[in-house]
Amino acid sequence: MVSNPTENLDQVFTELKNRQVDLAVLGAGAWGTALAKLAIESDHSVRVWSRSGELSLEEAVDGAHVILSAISMKGVPELVERLKKLDIPESTILVTATKGLDPKTTLTPSRIFQAAFPNHAVVVLSGPNLSKEIEQGLPAATVAACENEVAAETVQHLFANENFRVYRSTDPLGAELGGTLKNVIAIAVGVCEGLELGANARSALITRALPEIMRIGTHLGGQPETFLGLSGLGDMLATCTSVLSRNYRVGAGLAQGKSLDQILEELGSTAEGVNTAHVLMDIAQREQISVPISTQVHRLLNGEMTAIEAVESLMERKLKAESYEELQQTSD
Repeated sequence: MVSNPTENLDQVFTELKNRQVDLAVLGAGAWGTALAKLAIESDHSVRVWSRSGELSLEEAVDGAHVILSAISMKGVPELVERLKKLDIPESTILVTATKGLDPKTTLTPSRIFQAAFPNHAVVVLSGPNLSKEIEQGLPAATVAACENEVAAETVQHLFANENFRVYRSTDPLGAELGGTLKNVIAIAVGVCEGLELGANARSALITRALPEIMRIGTHLGGQPETFLGLSGLGDMLATCTSVLSRNYRVGAGLAQGKSLDQILEELGSTAEGVNTAHVLMDIAQREQISVPISTQVHRLLNGEMTAIEAVESLMERKLKAESYEELQQTSD
């Protein structure tokens, strides 16, 4: 009788839940460091790789049960190509914790990984996770999403502890898109806060942004309920209401009249919402999806209008009923 490869892998993944896991974290930024710390606190073996570190990529992933990518979006395609040249067993779980869209292909990180490693389990780790708060040991929750639920459960056990609760999902694309698209909305909310427009305006903006994100996400293949969970609404609330959010700070800086280059230099790190806004507009135009809030953010980032003009443009849109039916609409 021929054994089922999927069943064999599931057995390997199940066994990992009850033993020390060898984890390779690719990316030594704030998020990668925070995740490495969580795994170390649970007595797992962790190796952290970065381009400037002494450890080679080959050394970092050699023998790893789980490989987690926490690098910025712009580095994902190159990293995947480098990993393809290595002999990574199909029993190795690949995890992506990057939020963004590839400008060349418009794909999410998990789709890039899955295309390169079609026989591997690819897990998306996404949620309302501000890295500084997690490093401080403050309570937080996230989602481990994978079509292979056994692999998702393995990653769930790897990172969960008394202060970091991990939920499972079988919708990796939805989880990933929720965490990616909300970065554009965070820029818009930062503008709102920078202009001191008040709590009413902020609440209205976040509320109207949710159906916009759901409209895009479900059109691209995500499940509607995912965008109402931790990796959707939860992540958006965290990113849109905290000064720790880099995307929020981009919007606030633009509202203060600073140039985008100046803001990014002051941040000293990546604000993925900037790149995502540009790629999102390519997708929206190609697929004929209505994205009014994201459109104004894109125009603002391109210097086509001021922050005040962007707000005025949104307020001047035609009057209509508030209806959940609009989630199914591609244009208005």
